[in-house]
Amino acid sequence: MRVAVYCPLKYPDHPVPSGDRRMARQIMAALAAGGHQPELVCRFSSRDGRGNPERQARIMAAGLRLARRLVARLAARPAATRPEAWITYHLYHKAPDHLGPQVAAALDIPYLVVEASDAPKRAGGAWDIGFQAARAALAAADLVMPMTRLDAVCLSRLLPAGHIQGLTPFLDDSARFAAAAQRRDAIRRDLATARGLDITLPWLVAVGMMRIGDKLDSYRVIGRMLADPALAGRGFHLLVAGDGPARAAVAAALDADRDHRVTLLGALAPAALADVLAAADIMVWPAVREAYGMALLEAQAAGLPVVAGRSGGVPDLVTDGVTGRLAAPEDAPALAAAVAALLDDPNGREAMSRAAADQAARRDITAAAAALNEALRLATANHRQRATRHRPGNAMQ
Repeated sequence: MRVAVYCPLKYPDHPVPSGDRRMARQIMAALAAGGHQPELVCRFSSRDGRGNPERQARIMAAGLRLARRLVARLAARPAATRPEAWITYHLYHKAPDHLGPQVAAALDIPYLVVEASDAPKRAGGAWDIGFQAARAALAAADLVMPMTRLDAVCLSRLLPAGHIQGLTPFLDDSARFAAAAQRRDAIRRDLATARGLDITLPWLVAVGMMRIGDKLDSYRVIGRMLADPALAGRGFHLLVAGDGPARAAVAAALDADRDHRVTLLGALAPAALADVLAAADIMVWPAVREAYGMALLEAQAAGLPVVAGRSGGVPDLVTDGVTGRLAAPEDAPALAAAVAALLDDPNGREAMSRAAADQAARRDITAAAAALNEALRLATANHRQRATRHRPGNAMQ
């Protein structure tokens, strides 16, 4: 099918890297892998991060104007090149979809939403306009694909049966991490030489952009974790992959200038990141207010046990006691205890490593392509049923 794709939060070729941009790209890659023709039809951002009703009203008005122009432009195409379905990736009250419902209805094509959430506490508040727009889009959707069980439960209270199908977070390049894991010993030796690391010690790794907000809060939890008595006297290295405007604050939180155990690697290219993950022994990330965390899936694909915060969709990726350990996101002592327990149990780490790699291997682009194929089939069927119910003169009206 020819599929129009729209990302109201962050479009796939946005200049600022993030997990959301990564998943947007992977959705398009998975559609292509399933034999479809995805087309990014618009880069309009509807995000209001500050809760400004006036801004939200302006965004909505601009979005509706743009929707009308999109309808005219797409409808003017030859029939063989028009979209046959519309997919919006990631909508919620801070970034609702003002385009998809309008365009899909005008073109009479199925409207799908991949990754959505509902926050009833935003009703009547600073994000009420965005909240109501997100709710309207969900009501118009022929199928919604939540990416966490938590979102699925919330959405099931809004949507009719048969209009929800989950999509597990996935990697479009899991083989790259598995290949790096096969070269672990050589990579580890090279990194030890290049970075002055003790190859006989365990290596922890943390991966995350360095920006104010949730990411910095996670790094601050790691700083407290390192200072906890469970870890303070232990020998290990912590490798930190990431960069951004909060780098100085992250370095201060980790005491990186004084603690020889901490090495800031900066932003890494994909191949270099795969190598670092493969060379490490444990992935650590508190995941403060994290949706699910692509880096956690990447770490498992490289065969790493994960110690993470039990927030959002993290438990959907990390199976507690099987592929890693989970604790409350801001509970530094509990996270430190989980790391210490794995450091003391090399056999347990090895078993978790195998389980993590096996689980990640099943969450690849092939599985995602199959899920999206089924979603398009279901959405098309739901769209036809809805059209039949609302056809003038139909007794079911």
